[in-house]
Amino acid sequence: METRKLGNSGLEVSAIGLGCMGMSFGYGPAADKTEMIALIRKAVETGVTFFDTAEVYGPFANEELVGEALEPFKGQVAIATKFGFRIQDGKMTGLTSRPENIRQVAEASLKRLRTEAVDLFYQHRVDPEVPIEDVAGTVKELIQEGKVKHFGLSEAGAKTIRRAHAVQPVAALQSEYSLWWREPEAEIMPTLEALGIGFVPFSPLGKGFLTGKIDENTTFAPTDFRNSVPRFSPEARQANQAVVDLLSRIAQQKNATSAQIALAWLLAQKPWIVPIPGTTKTHRLEENLGAADLRLTSPELAELTAAASQIAIQGDRYPESAARMIDR
Repeated sequence: METRKLGNSGLEVSAIGLGCMGMSFGYGPAADKTEMIALIRKAVETGVTFFDTAEVYGPFANEELVGEALEPFKGQVAIATKFGFRIQDGKMTGLTSRPENIRQVAEASLKRLRTEAVDLFYQHRVDPEVPIEDVAGTVKELIQEGKVKHFGLSEAGAKTIRRAHAVQPVAALQSEYSLWWREPEAEIMPTLEALGIGFVPFSPLGKGFLTGKIDENTTFAPTDFRNSVPRFSPEARQANQAVVDLLSRIAQQKNATSAQIALAWLLAQKPWIVPIPGTTKTHRLEENLGAADLRLTSPELAELTAAASQIAIQGDRYPESAARMIDR
């Protein structure tokens, strides 16, 4: 697989990474650990060198899974993890990016990931109680100590990105971006381009919706967080089917799948974009990675972008409690 550089940071990774959250957390019961280790190692064999996790996924279980799966590939892959949530009694109870917490998370994550340095250490959500300069300064110290290689932010606003970058260069921003969530195009992407920061879109397939395998009649497991997402109400899914129909039409023309078209569109936006679709299935992994070899022509991209712009997406992408944690 071709590689891409995340901005000016020098961090070079596969053009498509693997989001590992759903293997342990978020989309219903955790998948079988042995099968997920095999899937992660299959990804490495197929050319993936960029893997995404976080302490809060589980909590802790996903980091442990990723650490065990990738231990044989030390030095060959880059692992991104995150700090920034308060975890008590195995539950996420709010935000905290106090310097002492960042350090504690770094030490614990290194052990779970079975590595000497975190390749990319994101602040998972901006903590309004802690100046971003203090956060960036703490990660800068961890970099100087050799415990972290690169600093990242997640769901941060343009002003926060600039303030953090002035203290410690930000290698990458991770935020949601796809054909059905294009808000980053307004302020975030110009900021990243100006500062030389890479962009790692999560949910590049709209939490599964853009694959065309979900409709208004689909039911989710009781512990699947999509049950609480307004955009996944049956009414919203029915209204948003127009995006899937558009992708399906282009996919038929290209002898590809809807998921591959959605990922190829993302890859074509900027050379410093590296999406991290997640999956628990080998055939979906292979399908997603196939998008790296798919080229959309300029007319095809223009048609897809223009048509998508005419579709009014229904429903918020987060429930209100989670939306309050987004930095503006």
